Amino acid sequence: MPALKKTVLTVTSAVLLSTFVVGPASAVSKDTTDDPKPTAPMSKVGGGRLGLVGTQVDLGPDAPVLPKDLTGRSWIVADAESGEVLASHNSHWRLPPASTLKMLFADTVMDAPELQPKTLTHKVTNKDLADVGEGSSLVGVKERLTYTVHDLWLGVFLRSGNDAVHVLSSMYGGVPKTVTAMQAHAEELQALDTHVVSPDGYDAPGQVSSAYDLTLFARSGLQKEDFREYCSTATAEFPGEKKAGKKREAFQIQNTNRLLTGDVGVEPYKGIAGVKNGYTTHAGNTFTGVAERNGKVLLVTVMNPKSHESHAVYKEAASLLDWGFDAVGKVTPVGELVPPKSAETGTGKGTESGGGQSTTGANGAANKGKHGSGTTKTAAAGSSGVGIALAIVGGVLVLLAGGVFLVNRRWPLPDLVRRLPRR
Repeated sequence: MPALKKTVLTVTSAVLLSTFVVGPASAVSKDTTDDPKPTAPMSKVGGGRLGLVGTQVDLGPDAPVLPKDLTGRSWIVADAESGEVLASHNSHWRLPPASTLKMLFADTVMDAPELQPKTLTHKVTNKDLADVGEGSSLVGVKERLTYTVHDLWLGVFLRSGNDAVHVLSSMYGGVPKTVTAMQAHAEELQALDTHVVSPDGYDAPGQVSSAYDLTLFARSGLQKEDFREYCSTATAEFPGEKKAGKKREAFQIQNTNRLLTGDVGVEPYKGIAGVKNGYTTHAGNTFTGVAERNGKVLLVTVMNPKSHESHAVYKEAASLLDWGFDAVGKVTPVGELVPPKSAETGTGKGTESGGGQSTTGANGAANKGKHGSGTTKTAAAGSSGVGIALAIVGGVLVLLAGGVFLVNRRWPLPDLVRRLPRR
């Protein structure tokens, strides 16, 4: 008997009702156990397999098996350069995103004229902070104090500060305008599982996204040099109080992405370069990360692991990244990360198939290094104890808001801190 070419692991649900329409809220089983499952038909953006319930992976004969004890309700591992989805689990399940939605916020407004240049200052008013949700994560923005746009973006990415998000939204034109722009940008990116209610990702009725969509947001955002720098920043100085006759105080903030900075029970991940974590009581823990090893760059998203282990979302993301780096070239992709709607693919293929091969991009921008106020440090890990400049890759060449969406081009992260990997 000829050798089996590949092992197909596909977990599917019972027959799905084709007439069910998925609304803004997430569709889950009414089962009261601790293991709910999606019950409504999920999107097929990126390929039909991604719309199936359960784990989707096609292992070749030499491929490693998936990690054991994965408890995330939804997750995805994809090649950031080619867009190939190596494996997924309920990747289109519409779930609360928590602060990972800030990736869409940043990708939508970061380059807006209202927020340029990064040295632009803004004196915060009571109105700017009036709608910050009770119990929100905060960086410590205060009324009647002045901050640069650069300061505020550090607050968004490092401390997941909803206060910083609301001030930037106010500068952009207000929360309603920001939400409308974010929703339009999500639709342009073909992130059709996403319904935006608040720009900061704070729990709100009907606010949902998916592991697939969050990965699209990261892939799009990483094409921006400033986005790459902020999401890879480990520590920074943030402006504090200003007392009469004295120099303004500052305090250090640290990135809450524990695969970047480490914590008790979790070490910095070798090759990590961002992107964003989140937590609310409704969403649980969510995380999207990007990492590079041996010339390969992978994206991973994990949403709401049900494990009660400390830092479970990071540990499961790390194990999926480890698997992905070992599995590249040994698995048959189960789908792809689609280009934005305006992508010029030259194939005419639509959303359901995920489009076709892209044309290659234009020249990249040069490193800028430090900018704005304060001191920042970015984290990276090298091979054989030697730090390397990590590379971030994008999607396909498209005309998007007068800019260029790039594929197959590596982007060095600026001012990386050289340090020995601990993993």
